[in-house]
Amino acid sequence: MTTISLKVPDALDLRLAQIAEKSGSSKSALIRDALEDMFATRHARKCSCLTMASDLIGCVDGPADLSHNKNRMKGFGT
Repeated sequence: MTTISLKVPDALDLRLAQIAEKSGSSKSALIRDALEDMFATRHARKCSCLTMASDLIGCVDGPADLSHNKNRMKGFGT
């Protein structure tokens, strides 16, 4: 495992120490977990709806102009 030096404000170090003590974990472990969560969250945010639904694209037969032809919306909504 690689060692990294990190400077944090005193208030943040105090909060980190308090949480580490309450959870029975080390400050290093908490920082590692926080970094893993941040990386996972950022990856999820970069994922578009198109990417998430890519396996569904083209799985239904129907008119090709369904998404933009206003005549196809007659009878729906107000």
